[in-house]
Amino acid sequence: MAEPAPRILIIEDEAPIRRFLRIVLEGAKYTVDEAARGRLGVEMAATGAPDAILLDLGLPDIDGKQVIADVRQWTQTPILILSVRNDERETIAALDAGADDYLTKPFATGEMLARLRVLLRRHAPGTAEPSLIRLGPLTLDLATRQVQRDDVAIALTRKEFDVLALLLRNPGRLLTHRDLLQTIWGPAHVDDAHYLRIVIARLREKLGDSAADPRLIFNEPGIGYRAASE
Repeated sequence: MAEPAPRILIIEDEAPIRRFLRIVLEGAKYTVDEAARGRLGVEMAATGAPDAILLDLGLPDIDGKQVIADVRQWTQTPILILSVRNDERETIAALDAGADDYLTKPFATGEMLARLRVLLRRHAPGTAEPSLIRLGPLTLDLATRQVQRDDVAIALTRKEFDVLALLLRNPGRLLTHRDLLQTIWGPAHVDDAHYLRIVIARLREKLGDSAADPRLIFNEPGIGYRAASE
């Protein structure tokens, strides 16, 4: 028997955008639910068990960040923000509230579907984290804390390994500076972005990844970093 199509909940107040998203998603073989208000979206997230949520921040009843906070009280269902708000503070606030990724309108539908696929893969039921993580020429062994590029061992410091592992465990997901600093360095260092910049620069040098033409680690200026999704 074929697996049921993933169910996507759209929380968006503008009807033309909802129709557009429905067409795109159903064309990609997803099942679609819609909510035009934030509170209704929270209720549908609780009762409809969606596999992922596409969320606009500018809702008429409650702000999208409140929707994220409410949903995160009981589920880690992936949330992809689709918003006209392009201020980096808004992006950081939404990600820190618990969103998994953020796209600014207008966006390419191909990119939206690709990011959605990444989120669905990462949150697939029963998915166990492997000991070995591979990304392009890289192989990272979480058990032995070893890294290889094209089968050649690369010596990393503890912090360099921890940052790389966190990025590779979340492929395609934008992790804010605060996410990375709090997880790797602890709550007392959430404002010490220079620590992170130094580690990322050293990682790129050791991994042969150029900041000008990245293939493995991508920078979102002022916001954070993401690892390539494939």
